[in-house]
Amino acid sequence: MKNNMNILSASLAACLLASANSYACLTNEIESNNTESSANSGVCSNTLVTGELSRNDVDWFSFEVTQTGTIDISLDHSSGDDFDWFLYQETGPAVASRETSQVPESGSYQATSTGTYYVKLTRYSGSGWYDLNVSFDENTTPPPPPSGSCNYGARPSKPGALKAYIAGNSADTCNVLTSGNGATLLMGGGTDVDAAFNQRVTPHVGTGADVVVLRTSGTDAYNDYLLALMNADSVETLIVDSISKANDPYVEWAIRSAEFVWFAGGDQSDYLNQWQGTAVQTAVQHVFDKGGVVGGTSAGMALMADSIYDPDGVLGAISSEVVTDYCHETLNFSSTFVSIPMLSNALTDTHFAERDRMGRAAVSLARHSSAHFNIAADEATSIYITADGSGVVDGSGSIYILKETAQTQRLALACGQAVEYQDILRVKLQSGDNYNVYSHTHTGSELMMSIDGNLTNFYLPTNPY
Repeated sequence: MKNNMNILSASLAACLLASANSYACLTNEIESNNTESSANSGVCSNTLVTGELSRNDVDWFSFEVTQTGTIDISLDHSSGDDFDWFLYQETGPAVASRETSQVPESGSYQATSTGTYYVKLTRYSGSGWYDLNVSFDENTTPPPPPSGSCNYGARPSKPGALKAYIAGNSADTCNVLTSGNGATLLMGGGTDVDAAFNQRVTPHVGTGADVVVLRTSGTDAYNDYLLALMNADSVETLIVDSISKANDPYVEWAIRSAEFVWFAGGDQSDYLNQWQGTAVQTAVQHVFDKGGVVGGTSAGMALMADSIYDPDGVLGAISSEVVTDYCHETLNFSSTFVSIPMLSNALTDTHFAERDRMGRAAVSLARHSSAHFNIAADEATSIYITADGSGVVDGSGSIYILKETAQTQRLALACGQAVEYQDILRVKLQSGDNYNVYSHTHTGSELMMSIDGNLTNFYLPTNPY
């Protein structure tokens, strides 16, 4: 689906990815990396890389060995899949591999020379998520990304076909950001949460910041609202409804020079179809990496996930339906759009209690590794998460966190069968509550819940909210 980008978009993404990875440790696979020449670079020792293998998919990664020693490789994946790995130097055949049915696939190689090494991942059977961890001796640490500056040049000419609406100053202003200190704002849809913008985002990016709102359809309704609420220098709404517009220099410049990028509600599948693998994706990543804030509401919040719920042409997933079949056709996922370390292994859901999506969120969690967790938001509710993993909730509803514990039991998780998933930890957070996504410490209330798709009332307890 989203992994099959057209050649132009893939080439652009690969070029920009190479630049981005020159200063940051890779944490998520970015397609297309199906060949050695397009390998994802920036793999750091003992830094987990998450990804997904689909039919006819091969994933390549590269890393730099600066001193000789042992290279340890571990490839974790679902017990129902059989994935393999192969280790290469810059030239020649594989120097090590693991092609068994073990989970994880683990092995070592004694490196007697330095230089670039490559790991190729293939599938013998199955498809889905994987966690790759490569451990090797290194005597250097990737330097932080360059600090934010205003060296973006003049604003390019706007193409006539692009709908762009700007309120405030059209010239770029430079607010000082701290590299590597990016934050994210997740909002559940419905009424926007004023406090999330003026009490969370504004102190981070400063007053007089440049804000960009991204969508594929709709109006410029955010412009005057955010301009006044955040005391911003400018707010520009871009209607980017095609791949060609997503690669336009005007669009790229507007995003890269912003301090805050906000994804409006809409259709995350449409967003992925038009933006993944384009300059929009890499420009948004640039804003986060330089220390800005990236976030969204409804479909925009969905886009922030590590693994993105992506219906793409099928009906939206409904709790009462997906619990009856672990592999229900409406529950599909696509790979990461924005690499946000705090959201590594995070799933998201929105309009949560209003549309009874607890069952959907639980089955989504079951479809991923035990390291994953789900952040779900009611309407008119948000959680703002900073680089240290600290999250704070604002709004009139609740934020829910679903995660596995040592007590969780995956009793029946097989295609064509009803889901039986027992003792999932549900944390409920309300306005003012805190949750750290790294330590999972919090000030909310806890509940152990279960799903049994064989039952008409498939929740235990009957009201898990």
